Amino acid sequence: AQTIVTLNQLFLSQSWIPNIIRKRVCTTFVEDSLSNGALCQCGGMRETHGSNATGDYFGAAIVSQWDSSQHSSEYPTDAFGELEFAGAGRRHSHFLRLSCDTPPQIVYSLMTAHWGVPSPNLVVSVVGSGGCEKVKPWVREVLRQGLVKAAQSTGAWIVAGGLREGVGRCVGEAVRDHAAAASCLSQKKVIAVGVAPWGLVHHREQLVNTQGSFPARYYVQNASRDSCCLDNNYQAFLLVDDGSVGRRGGETAFRSMMEDYISHQRTGIWDSGSIEIPVLCMLISGEAAMLKRVDLSLRKATPWLVLNGSGPAADLICELLDALSAVPMSCTSPPPEGEGSESPSAELRERTRERVKRHFPAEADREKLVDRALSIYQNRDLITVFHGEQDSPDDFDTVLLKALVRASKRVSSDASEYTEELKLAVAWNRVDIANSELFNGDIQWRYEDLEDSMTDALINNKPQFVRLFNENGLNILDYLTYQRLEGLYRSLSNSSLAYALLQRHLTERQSLARSLPTVPCSPDEPTPLKSPISGPSSAKELSLYEVSRLLWDILGDVCQPFYYGPLGLDQSTSTWRTLKQVNKLLLGDCLYREQCCVHPWASLFIWAVLQNRSEMAVYFWEMAGESVLSALAGCKILRELSKLESETAAKLSLKELAQKFENLANEVFSECYQSSESRSFNLLIRQSLVWGEATCLEMATAADARLFFSHDGLQSLLSQIWWGDMERSTEVWKLILTFFLPPLIYTNLISFREPEEEGKTEQVPHGQDTDSLDGVDATMFSLTDMMDEDAEDYAAVRVNLKGAPSSNPKRPFVLLRWREFWFAPVTAFLGNVLMYFLFLSLFAYVLLLDFKPPPPHGPSTLEFVLYFWVFTLVCEEFRQTFFRGSTTLYQRMKLYIQDMWNKCDITAISLFALGMCCRMFPWSYEFGRAVMAVDYMVFTLRLIHIFAIHKQLGPKIIIVEKMVRDVFFFLFFLAVWLMAYGVANQALLYSYDPRPGWIFRRVFYRPYLHIFGHIPIHEMDGCTNNVTLIEAGAEPCTSTYANWLVVILLVIFLLVTNILLVNLLIAMFSYTFSKVQEHSDTHWKFQRYNLIAEYHSRPCLAPPFIILSHLHLFIKRHIRRIPSVKIKHFVLDIRGRQASRLNTWEAIQKENILSAQNKREREKDSERLKRTSVKVDSVLKQMAEIRDHGHRLRILEAELEYCSSALSWMVQALSQSNLIKPTRPPPALRGKIS
Repeated sequence: AQTIVTLNQLFLSQSWIPNIIRKRVCTTFVEDSLSNGALCQCGGMRETHGSNATGDYFGAAIVSQWDSSQHSSEYPTDAFGELEFAGAGRRHSHFLRLSCDTPPQIVYSLMTAHWGVPSPNLVVSVVGSGGCEKVKPWVREVLRQGLVKAAQSTGAWIVAGGLREGVGRCVGEAVRDHAAAASCLSQKKVIAVGVAPWGLVHHREQLVNTQGSFPARYYVQNASRDSCCLDNNYQAFLLVDDGSVGRRGGETAFRSMMEDYISHQRTGIWDSGSIEIPVLCMLISGEAAMLKRVDLSLRKATPWLVLNGSGPAADLICELLDALSAVPMSCTSPPPEGEGSESPSAELRERTRERVKRHFPAEADREKLVDRALSIYQNRDLITVFHGEQDSPDDFDTVLLKALVRASKRVSSDASEYTEELKLAVAWNRVDIANSELFNGDIQWRYEDLEDSMTDALINNKPQFVRLFNENGLNILDYLTYQRLEGLYRSLSNSSLAYALLQRHLTERQSLARSLPTVPCSPDEPTPLKSPISGPSSAKELSLYEVSRLLWDILGDVCQPFYYGPLGLDQSTSTWRTLKQVNKLLLGDCLYREQCCVHPWASLFIWAVLQNRSEMAVYFWEMAGESVLSALAGCKILRELSKLESETAAKLSLKELAQKFENLANEVFSECYQSSESRSFNLLIRQSLVWGEATCLEMATAADARLFFSHDGLQSLLSQIWWGDMERSTEVWKLILTFFLPPLIYTNLISFREPEEEGKTEQVPHGQDTDSLDGVDATMFSLTDMMDEDAEDYAAVRVNLKGAPSSNPKRPFVLLRWREFWFAPVTAFLGNVLMYFLFLSLFAYVLLLDFKPPPPHGPSTLEFVLYFWVFTLVCEEFRQTFFRGSTTLYQRMKLYIQDMWNKCDITAISLFALGMCCRMFPWSYEFGRAVMAVDYMVFTLRLIHIFAIHKQLGPKIIIVEKMVRDVFFFLFFLAVWLMAYGVANQALLYSYDPRPGWIFRRVFYRPYLHIFGHIPIHEMDGCTNNVTLIEAGAEPCTSTYANWLVVILLVIFLLVTNILLVNLLIAMFSYTFSKVQEHSDTHWKFQRYNLIAEYHSRPCLAPPFIILSHLHLFIKRHIRRIPSVKIKHFVLDIRGRQASRLNTWEAIQKENILSAQNKREREKDSERLKRTSVKVDSVLKQMAEIRDHGHRLRILEAELEYCSSALSWMVQALSQSNLIKPTRPPPALRGKIS
C-alpha cells in the first residue's frame, strides 16, 4: 500500500519523468566523409558534440559506420509536458522526448494513466512515404471518410508520423475535418498519436525544459507547405531520440515495439475485455526501405492493410499478392527442420525480381529487396488489400474488421472466424456490423460462443450487444451465476458512488475478519474489490453479502434482504453474527457461487441501476417481470443514491433516471387499469417474490412516487378501501346521522353493495374467467367473503378471488350490516373526527371554566376525564409505534418519527404531561396552566391533518405548508433589519438604561410594532434623567441630540420592511402558490394514501373508547396468540398459477406500452429523416455500382470492338491470300442489335 501511495504521488508531481524516461546524445564523433569533417554521421555538427565525443580520435578512426546503440548515451530527458501551438486556438497536446530503447509499457502507462488518453479498442498505425511526396486525392478521401470515421466509431488510436508532411499531414487534416464536422455531443473523439524522430523536428529547441513545460509554446511558420514541424491536430507526440539529427527512421524500432506491446493488452474497463487490443498497420505508398518495416512487422504477426494504387511499395505488395498466387511457392522437397518458411521457387523469384525492378528501378541492392518481397509474400495471410478506386470509403470499418479477423485466424488455429469477428465488433461497439455480418441468420450461434462477449458487453456498458446476444441464443438463466454476479459488482468503477458504498461494507466485514483468529487476512494488504470476473474469490473480496447490505440500506424495510437465501443467512440474526457466518462461508468452498441466479433479469437490473446506466437499466427492466414494481424499485434506489451523491451533474442524472422509471411505472399501470380494473388492483397489493415480498403500494410510498399515486386507478382502489362495502356515492351527512342513530343502518338511508352481485360473479366458471389474459376481470374486492375474521382482520384483508367458493358461514343480516358499517375506514375516521372535536371542547371547557387549584381542591372530575382521554391517546400512539410491522424496534421508532404529524402528537402529549405535573403544585400552578394553554393550540393544529382528506382543503394545506417555509426565510431577513435598526435606535434615544428586559423589548419588540404603524409616543411622558431613579425602575427620557438621525433611520427601516421585504414575501407566496398549485393535487393524493392507511389500521372505536379495542387486541395477540393479518396493509398473497397468470397479463400490457412507444419513435421527424438518409445512401451506393458497371461495360465494348476489327482484318487477309481455299463465302452480319 505504501508503494502504491508513493507511485501516486510521483504521478501527481510529474517529477518521475526525467528519472525514468531518457534521451539519447551522440558521444562519439564519427566524421562524415562528404562534409569535410564538419558533420558527424549522426547528422550533428562538430560544435554540437562535447569535448569527449570529439576528443576520441583513436576511437573515431577505427569506426567506419555510426551506430546509435554504440556511439550514443542516455541522459535524463529534458523535453516533456504540454504543447501549445501558437495561434492554433485548440487545446494543448502532450509531448515526450524519449530514447529509442525506452520500454513501451512505461510509455503506454504514462499515456493512459497520466495524460488521460483513453485506452484504445483498436490501434491503426499509418505508415507511408515521408518528405514531399504528393498523396493522391482518393487516398485523402479514404483517410477522411474511411479511417477517421472508423476510428471514431471503434474508439481507436491512429498512430502516424505527427509531422506536417506526407501521410502524417493527411492524417492530421482528416482528424481536423472530422472534428469540425462532428457534433459537439459526439461520445468519442478521434485520438491521433504522432511518433516522430526527435532529430527531425523543426524548432525542437522550443520544447526543451529540464523541469517540463506546462505548456511549451510552439511556433509554426509556413503552415501551408510541407515541413518537419509538429502537426497541431495530434493529441500526443512521442518524439523518439536515437541520437541522430535530421535523419529518418530512428523511430521505427520503438514504434514497432510499442505496437507489439499494445497488441498484448486487453480491451475494456480494467482490462476486462474478451480480446487483446488489435493492432493494424496501414501502408500508403512507401519507398523501398518500407519493405523492411513491413517484413519485420509481419514476422511479429501484425496484420497489414495495403492501399492498392497509392504508391510504389504498396503497389508492389498488391501485385505480388495478385500475380503470384498461381505460382507454386517452393519445390517438392520439404523445408529444413526448424525453418518456419518455405523456400521460393526459381520462377517465383524471377517474377518478383521483375516487379521490384519495375517499381524501384534506381535501387542498387535489388536482391535484398527481392528477398524482402518474398518474405512478405510468405506472410500474405496477414495482408488485406483495399482497392481505393473501387471500394467505397464508407465500408472501411468493415474492411478493418475483415483484415483483423483474417490475422487472428492465421495466428490462432483454434479461433473461430466468426467468434473473433464478434469479439472485435463488441470491442468497437459496432452493433450494426454484428447485425449485418454475424447475426443475419446464416450462422447458428451456440451459448459458448457468446458467453465471453456477453461479459464484455455488460462490463463495458454496451446494452445493444446485450440485447443482441439475448435474442440470438444466449440463455440468461444459464449465464448469470452468483459468481458472475459478484464479478460484475467487482468490475464497478472506483469513481462511482456504488463502489464507495460497497467498499464501506467490505471494510466493515474485513475489520471483523481481522479480529477473528481463523481468518488469514493481513491488515496491511489493500482491499481487492477488483478482480477478474472468472478468477478465484476469497473472504477478502467483494461478495453478495455486501451487495445485500447496500440494498438493505437503500430500500430499508420495504422488502426482505436480497441474496440471504443463497448465502444461508437469517434476517433475524444480529449483524455481528451474520458477519461471522459470512466470513466462515467465504473461507470455505462457497458452493453457492456455482448456482444460477434465481431472478437474473432483476439482479442485472439492480446492478445497472446502481451504476446509473440508463439504457442498460431500461432494457433489463423490459426483460424483468413485475414491471410496475420493478420500475418503482428502480425509482426508489436512484432517489436514495441521489441523496448520497455529492456531484451536481451525477445527482441530476440520478434524479432524471428515477423520474423516468416512475413515468414507466405510471404508463404500464395506466395500460393495466384500462385493460382490467380488478386485476390492476391485485397488481398494486400482491406480494412480490422477486422484490422480497414488497407490494407496489409499499414501494411507491418509500420511493415518494407522487405521480404514481395521483393515478385514477390507484385512487379508485383507495376509495374502495376507504368506503369498505358501502357505496362510494354515500353522502357524509348520512354517515354522521347514522353515527348518532345506529338503527338507520338497517334502512335504505345508506347504500351497500348488494351480495347478489358477488353471487352472480361466483357463478362464472373458474377456467372461463381467470385463465383469460385479455383484460377480463378476474378478481373483485369484497368484505362479505371473510366473515370468519374478527373485527380487525375483517378490516385488514379486502381481496378475494372471484371463483373461490366461500366456506364461511352466513352471518345474520343484522350482524352483517352492523359490521359492514362500523368497520369501514371512513366510519372510523368520522368517529375519530367527532370525538376529537368533543375532546377539544372538553379541553377548552376545563381550561377556561373548570381549571381548579392544586390538590386537595382540584383537579375536577371533568379534568380527570380529560386526563384519561389523553391517556387513551398515548396508548394509541404506543400501538402505532411498537405494535405495527415485523421490523426491529429501532426501525419502527424511526418510521414513526419520520411522520410530521407524529412529531406533533409527541409534542402535544409531552406538553400535556408537563402541564399536568406542574399544575399539581402551588409554586408551579400558573406555569402549568400556561403550558396547558399552549398545548391546546398544538392539539387544535392537529385538526389540519384530519382535513387533509378533503378534496378542496387537502391541496390548500399543501400550499400552506410550503408557504410556512417561505416565512422562515422572510423572518431571517426581517431579523437582520430588526437587529440593525433596534440596536441603533436604542443607542440613539436612550443613553442609559440598565434594565435588560426593557432593552430587549425596545430592540426587537418596538421595531416590530413600527412595521405595523405602532409608535409608542405616550411612553415619553413621565420620564426622568436621574440615574438613581432609572436604576430603581423609572422610565428614562429619550435623548434629543440625534433626533434627525433617528427619523432618517426610521424612514429607511419602514421603507425596507414595509415595502421591500413585505412585497418580497408576497412575491414568494405568489411564486410558491403558482408553483405548488400545479402539483398540489398530486401531493394531496399522496397524503390521502397515508391518511387512509392510518385509519385502515386503526381500531374502529375512537378515543377514549379505544381503550376497549386495545384490551381486546392485547388479549388476542399476547394471550390467545392469534396472529394478525393487519401487520402489513393492503397485502395479497398470490402463488402458483394465479401469480403466473397475473405476471403474464402484466407483461402483455407492458409490451403494448413498448410497442406504442416504438411506434411514436418511428413516427418522429428525426427518425424519418434518418431512415430517408439511409435509403439515400443506399441509392447513391447502388448508383455508384451502376456507374462502375457502366464503366466496365464500356471497357468490354471497346475490347469487343477491337476483337471484332481484328477478326474482320484476319478474315479479309485470309480471303485475299491463297493459303486457304474457302468452300463458301464468309458469313455476313444477319441483323443489328437494337
